Amino acid sequence: MKLTDSRLTIKGEKKKEEEVKEEDYFYSERSYGAFARVLQLPCQVKGDKVKASFKNGVLEVKLPKSEEAKSRSVNVNID
Repeated sequence: MKLTDSRLTIKGEKKKEEEVKEEDYFYSERSYGAFARVLQLPCQVKGDKVKASFKNGVLEVKLPKSEEAKSRSVNVNID
């Protein structure tokens, strides 16, 4: 995983093997391949605070917003 400016790039490789052994036949299938995803982030993040974990096939990425990116409230008068 790589964070560049406001883009998060995730690269990985998937591997799948399946075997079926029955009394009168044997079946085996393998598939594999690399992948990459680039996500455009909607705001700036604190690069040194990014954390990721991979458990039970789920990738969780935590990207805390930078102080400049946190929303500020503005009162709007209605005429």
